[in-house]
Amino acid sequence: MSDITTRKADHLAITASGAGAFTRSALLEHVHLIHNALPELDAASINLATSFLGRTIAAPLMITGMTGGTEEAGGINKQLAAIAQQMQIPFGLGSMRAMVVRPETAATYQVRDVAPKAFVLGNFGIVQLAQMQTPQIKQALDLVGADALCIHLNPAQELAQPNGDRDFRGGLDTIKRLRQELSLPLLVKETGCGIAPDLAAALDATGVDAIDVSGAGGTSWIAVEAQRSNPETQEHSVGQDFWDWGIPTAAAVAWASQKNLKARLVASGGIRTGLDAARALALGAHVVGVAQPVLRALKEGGPPAALARLEGLKAGIVAACVLTASKTPSALYQAPRVISGELAQWLAQPPSPPKTP
Repeated sequence: MSDITTRKADHLAITASGAGAFTRSALLEHVHLIHNALPELDAASINLATSFLGRTIAAPLMITGMTGGTEEAGGINKQLAAIAQQMQIPFGLGSMRAMVVRPETAATYQVRDVAPKAFVLGNFGIVQLAQMQTPQIKQALDLVGADALCIHLNPAQELAQPNGDRDFRGGLDTIKRLRQELSLPLLVKETGCGIAPDLAAALDATGVDAIDVSGAGGTSWIAVEAQRSNPETQEHSVGQDFWDWGIPTAAAVAWASQKNLKARLVASGGIRTGLDAARALALGAHVVGVAQPVLRALKEGGPPAALARLEGLKAGIVAACVLTASKTPSALYQAPRVISGELAQWLAQPPSPPKTP
């Protein structure tokens, strides 16, 4: 088994088990939506349909990229893509780097045979994209039938990964190039450490279509790499020290929404319930992304359990809409709320450089 295939298998096992979780929360529990005891709404009238990346999706949910590159990963991708098609929500493939390094793994990313109408996002890391020519990228996306490209940013994970990338220069220029040369929608996402508001604004200025803040509070990819690395190495030390590194999802969403971005805002990282999803929507997200909870449900109970997990999230969003008298998920942004605890502290101190003495 190659190094990259071994890494993909390790990632799948660790994330599905929950052993790579943050020890801190996404801070969504500090968003208290105010109960309306007389909402004057019929739950059946709540319309969850949402516009996203040029498509109308049935609910403000997406299955974010997780895996690929191994036989097990191929099966997971097909099962989840079929569920996404059934639910009419987007499905993200895991990083397709393995497909470029080992072309024989391409089949593990191909889901069109079971989900011909699914909204599929291809996925490459920014460092790999900087090294690839646009025609090569387009060829890979065409090979999997991608409807959009997800560009993932993961410098913290790479620094904790044995033989990971260390040179992160040229990222913004690469995104600008892809915006000019690719006709597909572009989504830029972090991988669990969050996106600060000034970076969100800079990304928005490139013309990307969506930004997934992917904040701290769910799976820590730094922690995942810490568990894979040799305890005697510097990477292991970095992984242990930075296990909980990042901007909590709730803070990242709230900060980004204050920037009045043209790009659609996605909240992922620590979304575990429909109420979590509703809280993220109330903070300004347009769509909520989930990964580990769906993967875990799939491994424990197969496709029916994964489908039930996602349907439960939808039911929670509907309940939150009714109980706040919000006719649509987007109306949750206007719903009365109280922000408490650590999240209130984050939002009271927007990030800024230190003052010159």
